[in-house]
Amino acid sequence: MKQKTALVSVLLLTLVISSFVYITRKLNSSEKNLCANSITCVGNLSTVVEYDTQATFLGETVPVPPINLALETSKSVVLGKSTEVEKSNSQEKHIYIDLSKQKLYTFEKDQKIFETLVSTGKWGRTPVGEFKIWVKIRSTTMSGGSGSDYYYLPNVPYVMYFYNDQVPKARGYGLHGAYWHNNFGHEMSHGCVNLRETDAKLIYDWASPTSFKSTTHASSDDPGTPISICNQIQFQEGLKPLCLE
Repeated sequence: MKQKTALVSVLLLTLVISSFVYITRKLNSSEKNLCANSITCVGNLSTVVEYDTQATFLGETVPVPPINLALETSKSVVLGKSTEVEKSNSQEKHIYIDLSKQKLYTFEKDQKIFETLVSTGKWGRTPVGEFKIWVKIRSTTMSGGSGSDYYYLPNVPYVMYFYNDQVPKARGYGLHGAYWHNNFGHEMSHGCVNLRETDAKLIYDWASPTSFKSTTHASSDDPGTPISICNQIQFQEGLKPLCLE
């Protein structure tokens, strides 16, 4: 009888351990496959402009702003000391995002030149860490979620995708303009960093890689601007901002 009881106990323990290992592997696998836009991720890396269409966000239909690439000029007034994008000062640029304040700051060396409210992840966490812009896309389509959380957003403007070793390019996280809400300063995204369209254009034109085309990849000659995404930022006079846990 004792042997039978011991055998049952061993079998139950084995079952519990096996279940735990299976669930852990599933969770880890799901985490690795998460991306900012669960349907599109980074499916198309060329500029996409849609016409005569509507967006869907939080169960509401949203008008889509038209984009006419043919009317856009190749040069724009931008942030910082220069009035045109220059490769020569690209290494001096840095973008900081403070999740606690829902704010974005742009720096050249140790000088802050711009700040604005943003909306980071509410339905999906915005990753924290050190990143670099790897591609800039003038307009693309993003979609994801399901049920009441489903969204379909054509003509997302001024997209700057970023990555690092822990958050690969395929995860599809980026800075971009958002026309479907005006609740900046509060979490409103599925993981990306939402900006007012006017602010997104300023940063898009200022940040590297230098962009005179509708799709521009960073390169060794023209690397992407670094982005620090922090839970909280401490500012120190004469020094670069410090990320706090």
